[in-house]
Amino acid sequence: MSVTRERLRQLELPEFAVTLRNAGLAGAGGAGFPTYAKWDRLDEVDSLLVNHQESEPNYYIDKWLGRDRTEELATLFEGLLDRAFDRIVIAAKETDREAWLEPLETATDATVYEPKELPVDEDETGIVVAYTDDRYEYGMESVLMRLVAGVVLGGDDLPMDEGWIVQNTETLLNVSRALADGEPMTRKFVHVDGRVPRHRFLEVPIGTPATDLLEAAGRTDDLDENEVLLDGGPGWSFEIDRAPDRFGVRKRTNCLLVMEESVVEENKLGGGRVNVLAPAAWKESVHETEPTETLDPDRVTVPLITNPAFEGVVTPSEPIVRPGDELEAGEMIARPGEGISVAQHAPIDGTVTSVEDRSITIDRQDDPAMEAGEAYRIYWTWCAECGRYLPEPQLEATDTSTFVCDRCL
Repeated sequence: MSVTRERLRQLELPEFAVTLRNAGLAGAGGAGFPTYAKWDRLDEVDSLLVNHQESEPNYYIDKWLGRDRTEELATLFEGLLDRAFDRIVIAAKETDREAWLEPLETATDATVYEPKELPVDEDETGIVVAYTDDRYEYGMESVLMRLVAGVVLGGDDLPMDEGWIVQNTETLLNVSRALADGEPMTRKFVHVDGRVPRHRFLEVPIGTPATDLLEAAGRTDDLDENEVLLDGGPGWSFEIDRAPDRFGVRKRTNCLLVMEESVVEENKLGGGRVNVLAPAAWKESVHETEPTETLDPDRVTVPLITNPAFEGVVTPSEPIVRPGDELEAGEMIARPGEGISVAQHAPIDGTVTSVEDRSITIDRQDDPAMEAGEAYRIYWTWCAECGRYLPEPQLEATDTSTFVCDRCL
C-alpha cells in the first residue's frame, strides 16, 4: 500500500480539515475560498466532484496535472475512497479525452460516462470519469453540479448541502501533498496571455510580482495607458487595481492577462467580472501546454487573504513574524485567524522586510541592516483537537499527534 493511502487511512475525519487549514490551502482557481471550509463538513458528504473542465481556452494546468501527475492523483483518489467518499467523479471535456485523460482513466480503472449518458447514476460508486461537451461555462460549480451530478443548487445552497465537495484538480494535488506529506501551499501554476509576445505556462512562488511573469512572457516595458492587467482567464477575470510590481500572485491566480482597456470596458459583467472570450481568437494563438520555467523571484508579497472580496466572511491570517526575521521556504509566517481563515507560509528562503495589514513581504537577500543573532523566531504548534496554533517560544514544535490545548482539555 502506498504511503499516501496508508496516511489517509490513519486520519480521523476532523483531521482532514485541520490539516488543510494549517497547510494554508485555498482554492487554486475561481474564488480562492479556504479549502478546509469544505472539508470541515466531510462527515456530511459522500461524493467528490473533481472539476477537471479547464474552463478557459488558454488553461492547461489541470489537463497537464491529470496527465503528468497521474499516479499521485490516482493514489489520492484511492485513499479518499478508503476513508472519506463513496464515489469520486472526474468531470472533463470529451474533446480532451484522447490527448489528456486516457492515462488517468487507466490508472484509476474508472467507469466512463459519455456526455449523452449524464448525469451520473446516483447509485454509482468508485471512480467515474464523466465527459461533457466542449462548453466553457461547464467550469462553473453550479452548472457542473447540475450537468454531472443531476443536482440543482438554489438560493444559498452549497454542494455540501447535497452531499458533494467540488474541487479543481490543482487544489486536489495540494490536498494530496498536505495530507500525505504535511506540505503547505506555497507555489502556483500560472498562465500569462493577452497582449504579450509569448504565451507562458509557469510555476511560481505565491506572491511573485506580476512584473516577473510579464517579463517571462516578453513584456519588459511598462503597460501602456490604454492597457489593463487582469487576474484570471478570458472568460472569468478581474481588473487588478494596482501597478504590476505591486501585485503578487495569489493562491487563486490561474492566469494574468494584458488587455486593451476599451475591450475590458465593453466586456464587463456583474461583480466586476470581465469576459473577453468573444473578442479574442484564443484558440488560434500558440500556447505552452506544460510548465516551461520555474520563476525564482528576489521578492514575494504574500497576501493574508486570498480573495479580498471575501473579507467579512473570511478572516485574514495573523502574522507571526516581524521585519528582520530570517525564514526558510515552507516556514509558517501567519497563523489562521479566528473564524474562516488559513495559515500562510514562506514561499522562498529570505528575510521579512515588511509586515502590513494585508500582506507580508519577503526578500530573498538578507537584510544588511540586521546584525547576527537579532533574528526573532517563535516556533508554533497546533492543537490536535481544534487546530488552533499556539506559540512555543524558543522550543521546537510539539508532536501534533498528542498535543491538545487547554481549551480542548
